[in-house]
Amino acid sequence: MAQGQSSDATASVAGNSAAQGEESSPILVTGSRIKRDPTQSALPLTVIGTEDLQREGINSPEQLISFLSTNGNGADNLASNSDVTSGAQRGTNGLSAANLRGQGSAATLVLLNGRRVAAHGLTGSAVDVNQIPIAAIERVEVLKDGASAIYGTDAIGGVINFITKTDFEGIAASGFADLTEAGGSSIYRLSGTVGYGDLSDQGFNIMASVSKSWHKILRGEDRDFVNGNQPERGLSIDTRGTPFATAMPNGANALFAPTGSLLSGVSLPIPGQTFTASGGINVLDLPGGAGCDSMDGGMAYDHELWAFNGAYYACAWDTGRAAVLQQPLDTLTYYGRATVALGDHQISAEVTGSDADSSKQFSANQYAGNTSTTPLYYPLNSLTADTYNSIYNQILAEFPSIAVNYGKPIAYRWRCTVCGPREYKTNTKTFRAGLFVEGPLGGDWDYQAGGSYAESKAVSVLGSGYSYRGIFSSSARAAASGIPGAVSGGIDTRAPTAPGASAPGIVGLLNSGILNPFSLEQSAEALAALDAISAEGVMLYGGKYDVWQFDASVSGSLFDLPGGAVQLAVGVDYRREGYSFNGSPDAEFDRPEIFNVAFDNANALASKNRTVKAIYGEVLLPVFDTFEVTAAGRLDDYSGFGTTFNPKITAKYQPVDWLMFRGSYNTGFRVPNFNQIFNGVSQSPNPGNTLVDPTTCPSGAVSATPGCEAITPDTLTGGNLNLGPETSDQYSIGVVLRPAPRFSASLDYWSIAVDDTIGALTLRQLLDNISFFGDRVTRTNGIITLVDLRADNIGSRRTEGLEVSLRGGVDGFGGSFSAGLDGTYLLEKKEKFLPSAPYNDVRGVFTYAGDLGLKWKHNAWINFTKDNYSFNFSQIYRNGYENQALPGIANGTVTRPDYNPRVKAYVIYNMSASVEIQERFRITAGIKNLFDTDPPFAITYDSNTGAGSSWEPRVADPRGRSFTILAEMKF
Repeated sequence: MAQGQSSDATASVAGNSAAQGEESSPILVTGSRIKRDPTQSALPLTVIGTEDLQREGINSPEQLISFLSTNGNGADNLASNSDVTSGAQRGTNGLSAANLRGQGSAATLVLLNGRRVAAHGLTGSAVDVNQIPIAAIERVEVLKDGASAIYGTDAIGGVINFITKTDFEGIAASGFADLTEAGGSSIYRLSGTVGYGDLSDQGFNIMASVSKSWHKILRGEDRDFVNGNQPERGLSIDTRGTPFATAMPNGANALFAPTGSLLSGVSLPIPGQTFTASGGINVLDLPGGAGCDSMDGGMAYDHELWAFNGAYYACAWDTGRAAVLQQPLDTLTYYGRATVALGDHQISAEVTGSDADSSKQFSANQYAGNTSTTPLYYPLNSLTADTYNSIYNQILAEFPSIAVNYGKPIAYRWRCTVCGPREYKTNTKTFRAGLFVEGPLGGDWDYQAGGSYAESKAVSVLGSGYSYRGIFSSSARAAASGIPGAVSGGIDTRAPTAPGASAPGIVGLLNSGILNPFSLEQSAEALAALDAISAEGVMLYGGKYDVWQFDASVSGSLFDLPGGAVQLAVGVDYRREGYSFNGSPDAEFDRPEIFNVAFDNANALASKNRTVKAIYGEVLLPVFDTFEVTAAGRLDDYSGFGTTFNPKITAKYQPVDWLMFRGSYNTGFRVPNFNQIFNGVSQSPNPGNTLVDPTTCPSGAVSATPGCEAITPDTLTGGNLNLGPETSDQYSIGVVLRPAPRFSASLDYWSIAVDDTIGALTLRQLLDNISFFGDRVTRTNGIITLVDLRADNIGSRRTEGLEVSLRGGVDGFGGSFSAGLDGTYLLEKKEKFLPSAPYNDVRGVFTYAGDLGLKWKHNAWINFTKDNYSFNFSQIYRNGYENQALPGIANGTVTRPDYNPRVKAYVIYNMSASVEIQERFRITAGIKNLFDTDPPFAITYDSNTGAGSSWEPRVADPRGRSFTILAEMKF
């Protein structure tokens, strides 16, 4: 990206763009309240203009954030949070966030014209960047440094400031299309901006902008690189819930199988093996069977990779191909601004908002039968006799021991693909209105003040894939139902009953035999019955985050030092933040239960509020012509957390015009978000089969070794009323070279130390550090059955890196060449979960959750401009990392010839060309991912959630080669 030159020439920043060769008028740049020449700033600031976005085919704030080399690789985009999510990613429906320097989305401050916007209504923490009115943006300033002393104590990772046009006249319209060669995930945008009034001549300006964008869906099945069935490379899927059911040896259930099931109570020795088929039998995989691959997405269960011999004759199913790679997202954004000049003073009113609809879709529900709360048994009756006898005879041929159980129903595990993918439909609306005033006070002193209100409201409803259960899943639900004699596992008569079924809900329908889990085709009567118990349209949950804010500051000169005038800025800030989360009335205990829905009703919150009052000051001390120091400090008072003071010191030494040294130090203080404090406690089952008790199994992998049996503990998640703030210390030091007017280079070292980190451990993280968390583990008869994963202040994080920026330009062939590179090298990334625990090195290592610490990332570009033509060629590079290994490879019991212990680097190239016609019409055409490079193979599948596949959405773009066209008109 040709960063640095926007439509405002003063936006170029020393060290991050080609020098302009002349001084600019003093302005406010992100990270300071003192106006100064931006070309002489000591701040590590990158400025991105609209032409830069157009050349790279960047059409949304999310695409811009993902492009930045200084942005981390967390699950912050619509591809990485489109699958099954857990923990902190719950409720990120339709959310895209920024994550500078890998410090997390809550530690990156997103501003619009220097002021805050509301956090996403469901999470109440991160800002959804796609609410930003992209059509009204003039430039984006990215501060790659902490700014707690200026903007607030949570600006630890950095600041992204979206700056709109302020004095626009005329009419501008544009249309954009981004079409993939392989199909799917097309992107369209229409935008219009109108403005009237010259602020300097007429004393007023009114402008308005509106944009509508459509991001179409991309499904896993539409890309060949999404393939969980690659056993030779060490990847297979751990699920026995397949579209053609797997028979299971479940025992008796009083309602539907009082004497047991077909496979229960008998030995199931596998011929030629030393183990039994205790993990299920799928007739497709039996000798002479049609084969697991006879069903779309099917594969033989790889019992060696998953170290689970009991599933020798089971099938698995590729859940990744059923997930959505790119959520469909339709977004309307609008922006309006009116400015009036009263002499040298300006009053402006601003209104902005958005309305977005997204659809999060992932694999169809798996109905894993058990003997209590999900009793699934295929009966023998007149409707089912042909299918029952066929399944019985195929299993009998290999396991004659089942003959004594003929007539007993078949217990099973089944994937209901005919139900459709599980879907959450989310609508998010944002709104912000503000009134601002600025002007001179006398001499060179001026003032700024403003007040605003911002809110984000989001509501998610169920789409396809969900049905009413029909059985009580807990004693609490049974007791709250008011039904006499109701017990856990009993019939819930409040649930709808499908036509022809003898019991309500999906359990009643399945146990009637009307739906046939041992067939890939269903009758019209079965599909109609399924519709009758569908929960589509039921509200999942909704939330609202709002913020009232007021700020005022004054700045000007005090006295002279040898290097110039000492400048001072002082100000006050006031914020009142509110958050509410309504759960869903349909998740109340007095309503019929819906199967496998993450209602989060335990987290329902009446409105919670906090106030933040702050005073701050900043002083610029030009000690000598060649040396200046800027000192800033901020005193914040948080309701419920007390008072904190955070300083920032910045220094710049410029012995000659072409050489500058810069450095900074600052601290931060981030309080927990409302969810982390007030969420209720939820207990969830774990369907995985790969966890072991590390105190009895040093290898850490499931095997036949005593003590290495698989464990499936439930998990507790939720808030913590005793959570405290996290604190940070960070510093940086850098050098900027400008040997010629059009050449520059900068190198900055930075270090961020965070203590009392706010967060929640994943199940794997806790088990890996179990010696430090014994009080969070519950055992029953010596077996781990419950693990507490509630939010806490979990230790410390240390991150260090180098950021490099290169710019150069020469004339040639009658035009001008320019080139540049922005890169980030991660020197260190480590974390620990208690003060007494050792640090874990997570740089360049696969992680299931959080930020993936790539060692090196860069964007490089070369541009040629002649007259009204422009050509651009760029490279995006993302370093490889240590791959995940499934249990069989991890414990050394199996090798696979094509397993790659390291994921390859992801490298793509983009190109574009632009022509301007009579200064009123511009066309830009481009090709993204010029060589149609697939994401590199990576094992990202997690058996404990069922998410992930064969590629890494935190790093790579799944769309493939695409063709972009942008047409702009100005009148």
